[in-house]
Amino acid sequence: MALTAQINGLSVASVASKMSVIIPVLFGIIIYNEGAGMLKIIGIILALFAVYLTSVKPKSDIVLSRSIYLPIILFLGSGIIDTGTNHFAPENEKPLFLALIFGIAGSIGILISTYQSLKKKLPFKIKTIPFGVALGLVNYSSMHYLLKALRVEGFESSTIFTVNNVAIVALSTLLGLVIFKEKISSKNWIGIGIALISIVLVTLY
Repeated sequence: MALTAQINGLSVASVASKMSVIIPVLFGIIIYNEGAGMLKIIGIILALFAVYLTSVKPKSDIVLSRSIYLPIILFLGSGIIDTGTNHFAPENEKPLFLALIFGIAGSIGILISTYQSLKKKLPFKIKTIPFGVALGLVNYSSMHYLLKALRVEGFESSTIFTVNNVAIVALSTLLGLVIFKEKISSKNWIGIGIALISIVLVTLY
């Protein structure tokens, strides 16, 4: 995600990661035989348009000619992560399952940081530890409650993933406007509107 944002641009990274929602959605419909009524399909298609329109910021270009493999890897990786987490998470062992994933990620991060400090003489910044822990807690909590939502009876995974991803994009755009005073283009506003419509269609089909 970081490489895609640096080389192809932040908009490309945002679009690629959030458009990947189509992978767990299709997985739920094909593998779990979840409902796929006309309204739901329209809602999912609108959700993809909403993600694109909301993610593209003013004066930003979607450049896919440079290192096109990066957004493709990000798209597939994000989709596989969502799908795999939902599919392999044990019903009664969700905290342990997530702790194992984040523990492995933390261990890899420590090993890489240690290698960079010793071999490449890159200084290790102590302040990154509390920020990393804070980010980890937020990510852990989001995954925990996403898994709980996926286990709620009466809601299908294709619906949950669509609502979750579209709502994140729309809400983060609005927060950027309020907190960071970011400029929101007419495309972004249209995307937010379409996002709300898609959520209604997907949840009430």
